[in-house]
Amino acid sequence: MASGRDFIGPYQLVRLIRSGQTTQVWEAIREGQEERIALKVLHKEYAEDKDEIEQLKHEVMVAKNLAHPNVIRIFGFNGEYGRPLIAMELFNGRNMKLVLRDSPELIDQCIGSIIHDCAKGFQHLHEKGLVHCDVKPDNFLLDDQHNVKLIDFSIAQKQAKGFSLFQKKPKTIRGTRSYMAPEQIRRRPADARADIYSFGCVLFELIAHRPPFSAPNPDELLSKHLRTTPPFLQSTNNRVTVEFSNLVQKMMAKDPAKRPASVRDFLVEFEKLSVFKAGALRKPGNA
Repeated sequence: MASGRDFIGPYQLVRLIRSGQTTQVWEAIREGQEERIALKVLHKEYAEDKDEIEQLKHEVMVAKNLAHPNVIRIFGFNGEYGRPLIAMELFNGRNMKLVLRDSPELIDQCIGSIIHDCAKGFQHLHEKGLVHCDVKPDNFLLDDQHNVKLIDFSIAQKQAKGFSLFQKKPKTIRGTRSYMAPEQIRRRPADARADIYSFGCVLFELIAHRPPFSAPNPDELLSKHLRTTPPFLQSTNNRVTVEFSNLVQKMMAKDPAKRPASVRDFLVEFEKLSVFKAGALRKPGNA
């Protein structure tokens, strides 16, 4: 926790928001300005790590043309003060993984609008020719008024099309194993449908309170994404409509051609149905 007198260059650190393996996110104030912002700062031990610095720069490059109410704004990169950082919009929300763990009723109350706004966030990236590549509950922030922001563009990439479909495979798999599309696991070029698969896994977790697949080791988990049919969502929560269960199942199809072709197509289907059956109420222990 900052003392209130801690600075990185001109930025006064006010409050530690969260800390990850390589970065911290702080609420901060720039000297001479009143508006509070968020700083994503490399830990001291990574301050000279070229790969981590390039990842921050990549995130700024990806986000520079993004402007949408459901996408966090990123203002710029600075490496002059010994702790490379990016300055971002301050949004007083928690990531949805934490909300789902601590206050699932917040999600239940407005599940339809939350799903809609999450989808609109990464649809905006797609319209800019980008794929997020790491759509997961942790990368959506949700506040108490049910406002949603998509965050973390550190592994986002251009959508595969044309000659890029034949580019050399990347050396490593990038993404989060519990939500990764089969084509990402196979290191094939990703387009919007990879994010749609991951979002299907997110929707499954928002309703079932667990990801669609689990396994005792990483390789088996990836194998399930490649080969195992996901459980039918209605079987995990009998309040869910068959129509919504079918849509989530379609989003998680192994073959990208069998998923909704775009977020727009997903939303057309989603807005015709209900998530929960009319009059269905949560009961204790009914996940």
